[in-house]
Amino acid sequence: MRQAGRSLPEYRKIRGEGSILEAIKQPELAAEFTLQPVRRYGVDAAVLYSDIVVPPHAVGFGIDVAPGTGPVAAQPLRTSADLMRLRPLQHDDITYVTDTVMHLVRELKVPLLAFAGAPFTVASYLIEGRPSKTYQNTKKMMHSDPVLWHEVMERLTQHSVEFISAQLNAGAEAFQVFDSWAGALSRADYGTFVKPHTAAVFAQIAERHPGVKGIHYGVACDHLLESMNSVGNAVIGLDWRTTITDARRRLGANTVVQGNLDPALVLAGADIAVEGARAVIADNGGHPGHIFNLGHGAQPDMDPGVLAAVVDYVHSEGSQ
Repeated sequence: MRQAGRSLPEYRKIRGEGSILEAIKQPELAAEFTLQPVRRYGVDAAVLYSDIVVPPHAVGFGIDVAPGTGPVAAQPLRTSADLMRLRPLQHDDITYVTDTVMHLVRELKVPLLAFAGAPFTVASYLIEGRPSKTYQNTKKMMHSDPVLWHEVMERLTQHSVEFISAQLNAGAEAFQVFDSWAGALSRADYGTFVKPHTAAVFAQIAERHPGVKGIHYGVACDHLLESMNSVGNAVIGLDWRTTITDARRRLGANTVVQGNLDPALVLAGADIAVEGARAVIADNGGHPGHIFNLGHGAQPDMDPGVLAAVVDYVHSEGSQ
């Protein structure tokens, strides 16, 4: 997962203080952070070191990532006037991102995956003003002012498309869309208020970049599995709550999945983590359409040696 570098001593050594958004603005540093897990673990692809709120930050909305808290907006988006502060994303806003990608393409021997937040999850941060467990302001806007809601989502769809497209144009080979908090929604609300916009992201990327494959991922989204897998994605990301067997039973035998080792098992030590990886591989049953990964992000306090043991096991046993 995209946060794999956070647990590495080499990452902490040069990360420094301050917001991740400031580190992302330094192409050589962001490239180094992307490369570190690839060098250490020998994984089969790299995910750009980035954050889902880079686009709204880049257009000057006024959102930052507070250490230990997450994305925080001092003036949340609650009205049409607030939406005016969220202007469309232009290429010149994110040249530091494309510079990072071009640097990485020169260095990497494995594919680089572009990265973006889905419109709903980014909207939840902008509207709530900080991470939330209830998403009460977000849901309030959906139902009490659906016109404004869809205007916000259309603007964030434009952000996602431009952000992903810029990375692909710079040399990334595939992309991931993270709708991390979509699981907070009912299936009905997801279908009405979110799915059309996420589908628009995948459709517009497909039009601009024919043949490029996209991964769609969310946490605690088992009840949305069918909906999330019908937005034009090529791969569906699974967290640890949904088995690969069940996903293919529900979505079709040829479904390509990414996942889904419980990150907590990594914290329990190498033996337990490797046994968990063995169970995930067994669950896949030798199907060629499986990208092994954690079911959610790597945590800063994970032991790099345990992650290395998991990677080594997957490389030695996962293709047999």
